[in-house]
Amino acid sequence: MDIVCALRTFLRVAEAGSFSAAAIDLKLTQPAVSRQVSALEAQLDTRLLHRSTTALALTSEGERMIPMALRVIEAVEALGESAGPEGTASGKVRLSLPAPLGLYMSDRFATLLDRHPELFVELLFREEPSDLIEEGIDLEVRLGAVADSSLICRRIGWTTAFLVASPSYLEKRSMPRNFEDLNRHDCICYSRGGSGRSWQFSNGADEVAVRIAPRLVLDNAVAVHRAVLAGAGIAILTHILATPDIGAGRLVNLVPDFPPARLPINLVYSSRRNMPLRVRTIIEYLVAAMQEDPFMASSSGGPWRAMEET
Repeated sequence: MDIVCALRTFLRVAEAGSFSAAAIDLKLTQPAVSRQVSALEAQLDTRLLHRSTTALALTSEGERMIPMALRVIEAVEALGESAGPEGTASGKVRLSLPAPLGLYMSDRFATLLDRHPELFVELLFREEPSDLIEEGIDLEVRLGAVADSSLICRRIGWTTAFLVASPSYLEKRSMPRNFEDLNRHDCICYSRGGSGRSWQFSNGADEVAVRIAPRLVLDNAVAVHRAVLAGAGIAILTHILATPDIGAGRLVNLVPDFPPARLPINLVYSSRRNMPLRVRTIIEYLVAAMQEDPFMASSSGGPWRAMEET
């Protein structure tokens, strides 16, 4: 029995929740998938899955097996890559990141994939933290502080955001004169990170927290972008979404001298031991992409002023 192949099959069954779904993904027959898992259980002398005619569930031993199986597969892949052509990555990397950053990176992966013909990237757009090990995610980009001390955390950049509204909305409701005025406007809230309704602003020396009572709450930043363009209210938008519209006059930057507070952009992963070349390649590419954008490369946060002057 190929133990690595059997471990991969077991992980796919655990993720898919059924032998039939795993068989489709792996391009195998359902009996072949079942035989591989059964052979793995026999080899380990341990039942990994509870089976019935209507359901499939991990045993407690199966749950403990998942992180160990991932480590074995990563070690084997790293060994194989170290013996291959220098600098050429292969295999699949699952990368989770917020939707705006996902859009930003999806425009930039063509060059990397051309350079590494055997590399495959699966982008997962997530607004909330994932369980990396349980979901088989290699890397995740998170905004703000990372609370899970068991993860490796690497800061790769900083957010830049703008408080914006459309000209059509401002014609109806007028320009807010100060932060207190926001409570008299229709605010659109991006609910990432919980149900808190507070917007933070900073000019580099002072910070202001403004409590808001939003009329529209959305859990996806791209949806917030569409709503504010349609004139639904005032919102905080990342520069990735806002800058083209501010430049074209479709959105107005309301507080250029006291913008929304910046957050660290962190890359998290479960372990740096035996890290495959495919994962290291994506990390290096993400870091380079952040450094290419002046809105994300620096913590000092000056680009919005340069933008206002152009």
